[in-house]
Parts: sequence; structure tokens; C-alpha cells
Amino acid sequence: MVTSTQWPAGSAVRTWLVGARLKTLPVTMAPIAVGTAIASSLGHFSWWRAALTLLFALGFVLGTNFFNDYSDGVRGADDHRVGPVRLVGSGRASPRQVLRCGLVLYGVAALAGVVMAVTISWWLLALAVVCALGGWFYTGGSRPYGYRSLGDVGIFVFHGVIAVCATAYIQLGRVPLLALAASVSIGLLACALLTTNNLRDIPTDTAAGKITIAVRLGDRRTRVYYVLCVALAFASALLLAASRPWALLVLGAVPFAVFPLRRVLGGARGSDLIPALEHTCLLLLAFGTLLAIGLAL
Repeated sequence: MVTSTQWPAGSAVRTWLVGARLKTLPVTMAPIAVGTAIASSLGHFSWWRAALTLLFALGFVLGTNFFNDYSDGVRGADDHRVGPVRLVGSGRASPRQVLRCGLVLYGVAALAGVVMAVTISWWLLALAVVCALGGWFYTGGSRPYGYRSLGDVGIFVFHGVIAVCATAYIQLGRVPLLALAASVSIGLLACALLTTNNLRDIPTDTAAGKITIAVRLGDRRTRVYYVLCVALAFASALLLAASRPWALLVLGAVPFAVFPLRRVLGGARGSDLIPALEHTCLLLLAFGTLLAIGLAL
């Protein structure tokens, strides 16, 4: 197996950056922006709490990406991957290297969690444990829930409900109902992002025994599921306008939904779905930014 130490220095750095899946970071940034905006609208904002929140989230999200790479790689789920390169599956890094990288990032997140627990609330230690377990068992362990059609539930809960509500809690010391309501739309778009990935991987996931929602639904119904996630995300955000009229700003993100919807509904398969995934990331970024601005106003 080729390890990253056998590649030129510049190539190795690029390889590890690709392995970190930085293009999907909107799924992390959007809920933090929304949760922070809600807290700010209620008169509470602390830059150091925001910085710790970001460090905590990035450590767990990037660490989970490497754990996912490791677990899928050793199970053979990435042996015939048509999407972006994976480190273990492509042989560009050893399983031990990828696992170690994930552990280091989890350590950074845990450190941020301890600091927040000491300075804000000890309940945040429980949050750190839940995030760590949720990230590892997504594809790790003997019975990963991501292989049992629960990946979408995990994404909705962790990247929607927990991410928005925890961010607001870190700033406010409580979770306002507005944060819980706003988390629904963010969680739905996070599910849409995952769906583009799982739609593309239906053939390889089926062969590897990875039973995602897309595998259960099949190609045609998964495309309908994607459309529903996007549509319901906008609908749930518009409901917030009843109490926060500026939430209507999310309509400005509609143009970002056109390209991925056309690609998914147009029957794109395999590598042709990669642009749909990238544009869904852009949609999530635009949506989260506009919703955050609207809620802050």
C-alpha cells in the first residue's frame, strides 16, 4: 500500500487536504452561523465562545471525516469509489495514519470542550462525549449506524439540531425555541447534501453491504427524497418569518438550488453527481448565511 510519506511533500499536503473533505465545511459553518446569529439577536455574543465553538465543531467534523475514511477503507466500501479520493481506499495513506489523524483532531475538539465546560457549563462535557460517539459509530465499530439506514438521522441531529442549539446554548446558557425551529431547515439541507453522495454511491454501497437510505429507496425515489429535503428546508425556514420577518432573506438562496436540482432530477449518475454535491454545499452555505443574517436582524 502506498503511504503519504512516499509522495512528494506538496502532493502529500494536497492529498490530506482532500481527505479532510474541506469542500463540505458549509455543513459545519452554516449551523454555527445560525446559532450565533440567534444569540446575537437576543443580545448575547462572545467572540471567545464563538471561537471555541468553531474549534470544537471543526475538530469533531474533520476528525469524523478521517474516521469515516478509515472505517470505509478497511471495510472495502471505497475500493471502487467514483467520487472524490479517499485516503485508505486509494492507498494514498495507511489505515493507521488516517486513524491517528482522526484521533488528533478529536483531541483538539475534546480540549476545546473541556475549556468550555470549565468556563461555561459542565453539561458541555456530555455534549463532547455524544459528538465523539456519534462521529465514530457513524461508520466505525461492529454495527455502524451509517450502514443501517440511520446516517440521515445522524446528520439531521448532529449537523442540524445539536449544532444550532449547542451554538446558541454556548452563547446564551439556554436553548431558545427559535434555535430549535431554525435547526430543522439546516438539518434538512445537511440531509440533502448526504443524499447526493449516497445517490452516487448506490452501486458501490450495495456491493459493500452499506445500506443507506438511498440504497433502500433506490435511484428514482432517492431523487424525490432529495427534492423533498430541499423544498422542506425552504418551507420550514419561511415559517420562521412569522416571528422573524427578515428570515424571508433565505429566498435569495433559491438560485443556488437550481443547478443541483436539475442535475439530480435530470438523472445524473456516478461522477456526474459530484457537481450536484458541490453545488448543494454552496446552497447550504448561501442558505445558512442568509438565514443567519435574517435572524440576526
